[in-house]
Amino acid sequence: MKSLTAYSSLSINKLNFAILTGSLLLTSSIHAAELEITITNATKNIYFTPLLIASHPNSQSLFHVGTSASEQLKSMAEGGDISGLSSLISNAGGDVTENPASGILDPGQSTTTTINTTHNHLSLSAMLLPTNDGFVGLDSWEIPSKAGTYTIMLNGYDAGTEANDELSSSMPNPPFITFGLGGTGVETSIHNNKVHIHPGTVGDTNQTGGQSDLSSTDHRWLNPVAIMTVTVK
Repeated sequence: MKSLTAYSSLSINKLNFAILTGSLLLTSSIHAAELEITITNATKNIYFTPLLIASHPNSQSLFHVGTSASEQLKSMAEGGDISGLSSLISNAGGDVTENPASGILDPGQSTTTTINTTHNHLSLSAMLLPTNDGFVGLDSWEIPSKAGTYTIMLNGYDAGTEANDELSSSMPNPPFITFGLGGTGVETSIHNNKVHIHPGTVGDTNQTGGQSDLSSTDHRWLNPVAIMTVTVK
């Protein structure tokens, strides 16, 4: 029969072991990951404005489907300005990578970047050109703990902040996009004011009238719009 002293020592040792084990488990769950990320523009003739890639805890996000867009998301979706979203994540302790393609990501082209992070979620955004408030997005994808290569198909989203009239006066006009003139507008009001899956561009074949100033043969698109490959090392 063990003495009370021996029993107490044994109990203390077990408790210390349990605390040590718990600490080790907690430490092992917070580990740095090196990610190699490649984004491919999978569209025929849609351009991506400078990309924002963010690694962050689950408590943060760039956007959520079914919720109203933040002012920062609106600025990105309507004008390609990622600075607000970048500051939003950075100021909350997340990590951001801005503009890995060093400018516009053309149709069919890819860009690759490397991120080192201790966070467990990954998000992405960039405006789709030409659209009113469309953007390619990834919302809080959980970074796998197991090393390997993972492929994610990315959709185009509508920020719900502007009517999809498809008129040149309502969209950025970069020199590499040819617009028509005289369109009357595909939509005149916002049908869904929450972030949602983008229905794609309608366009038409009338370059001096019709509803849209976009070409249905050049600018029509459907989801998905991009391929993202993440290698966890």
